[in-house]
Amino acid sequence: MSELPQERRRRADAERSVAAVLDAATDLLGRRPEASMEEIATHAGVARQTVYAHFRSRRALLRALVGRMTAEATDAIDAADLDSGSAATALLRWVDVSWGLMSRYPVLLTPVLAAEGPEEEHERHMPIIERLDRLVRRGQASGDFDPQSSPTWLVAAVIGLGHAAGEEVRAGRMSTPDAGAAFRESVRRVCAAEPPGRQD
Repeated sequence: MSELPQERRRRADAERSVAAVLDAATDLLGRRPEASMEEIATHAGVARQTVYAHFRSRRALLRALVGRMTAEATDAIDAADLDSGSAATALLRWVDVSWGLMSRYPVLLTPVLAAEGPEEEHERHMPIIERLDRLVRRGQASGDFDPQSSPTWLVAAVIGLGHAAGEEVRAGRMSTPDAGAAFRESVRRVCAAEPPGRQD
């Protein structure tokens, strides 16, 4: 049975409200992580009740925010075409895309989106981890990346470096460009295969 015009209107209105709330939360929490649901509603130009109609709690809103950003990150990484060119060059594209998203969304650099536990944190990163893991394994097979290191270790190291760079920006110890450059160079060094014949 086809959807009636009135139902389509209601659904479209609901989708616009959800988008407005998520946009407002992204902006406001990036500047003031302690902002309340009421402040987010005001920033979105909707009633507080409208926010709670779509998100039963602050935690539910934050989960939706993470889901939206993860989807955007996944799309951006896929658009970077990590399967083309050398793995080393593709990894730098991955870093640039990832850091670009963090720069565009300062809320990602705040503790407000902290996961409830390690399992949730791992689940959040899974779409990104899968793509990075595939790239790392390709680089190890081609000789671009250190074949002696565990692929899971290299993936964890890359993601950890991204978090460290974000923390430096959040704490005011580094500028966003400087932290991004350090992130890029550190990832390159961590993953790179040693030149042939080099011995420690």
